[in-house]
Amino acid sequence: MKTALPAIAAALLALFTPVHGHAQNAPKTEIKVGFVPGPYVDGFKAGVEPELKKKGYTVKYFEFSTGLEANTAVFLNDIDANVMQHTVFLNSYNTRQKTDLAGIVPVPTPPMGLYSKKHGKTDVVKKGMTVAVPNDPVNLQRALWILRDLGWINIKDSDPVDVTELDIIKNPSGIKIVPLENAQAPRALDDVDFAAVQGNFAIYSGLKLTEAFALEKMTTPYTNVVAVRRGNVDAPWAKDIVAGYKSDTFKNAIRADKFYAGFVLPDYFN
Repeated sequence: MKTALPAIAAALLALFTPVHGHAQNAPKTEIKVGFVPGPYVDGFKAGVEPELKKKGYTVKYFEFSTGLEANTAVFLNDIDANVMQHTVFLNSYNTRQKTDLAGIVPVPTPPMGLYSKKHGKTDVVKKGMTVAVPNDPVNLQRALWILRDLGWINIKDSDPVDVTELDIIKNPSGIKIVPLENAQAPRALDDVDFAAVQGNFAIYSGLKLTEAFALEKMTTPYTNVVAVRRGNVDAPWAKDIVAGYKSDTFKNAIRADKFYAGFVLPDYFN
C-alpha cells in the first residue's frame, strides 16, 4: 500500500495540473475580427481572408454597434482585432480608457464628406446656413477643417480631443453648427443645409463619395487601421493579417470594385 500511494498521488497531480506543453504553444488557427457598420468587412472578406485561409486560418466575424464596443472587445481578448477607426481616435481611446491597443496596418478609407440635398456643388455659402457635424471632438475637428478649406470659417489650432464649436474664430456668414451623433448625420440631411458625414456612415447610408459637395483632405493619422492589443503586434497571426492587406489578392479586389471609388488608399497600393 505504501508503494502505491506515491503513484496514486502522482496520477491525481497530473489530472489537475494544467498542461503547458504542446497544446499551449500550438499555432493559432482561428482569428476573430470585429467591425462596425461600414465598408471594411467586405474588403476583408474579399482580399484578406483568402490569404489567411491559404495559411491555415479560419476567420470568425463579429459586428458591433459602436467603436467603443469593438475596442473593448479587443482589449478584453474577446476578439483578436478590429477594423473601424483611425489612429487619432485610437490614441484618444487608449488615453481615456487606459488601454494598450495599437494599429498594425492602414486600410483603404473613405474620407469624411460634406453632403447636401438642398445645394449643388456650384452653390455658395449663404447667411445662416445650418451644418450638421459630429459631436465627438476628434471628428468635429475634421468637419471644421472641411468648412475651413471651403473658406466658410476659420478655426484655431487645438488638440483633437479638446475641440469644440468655440474653436471657430471667424464665421462671417453666421453658419449654424448642429452637433449630432455620427450615425445620425445622413438622416439629418432632410433638415439641415449640409451635413459632414464620416465616410463609413456615408457609404452605409447609400451616399456616394463622388457626389459629396466636398471631401476632406485626409492625412495619414485619419486613415483607418487594423487594431490589436499592443502585446500582439508581433504575433505571427497579426503579421499574417498585415501580409493579407498588402497582398495582390487584396489590392486587386479593391482596384476591381467601383464601390471603392473615392477611397484614400494606403501607400502599399503604390
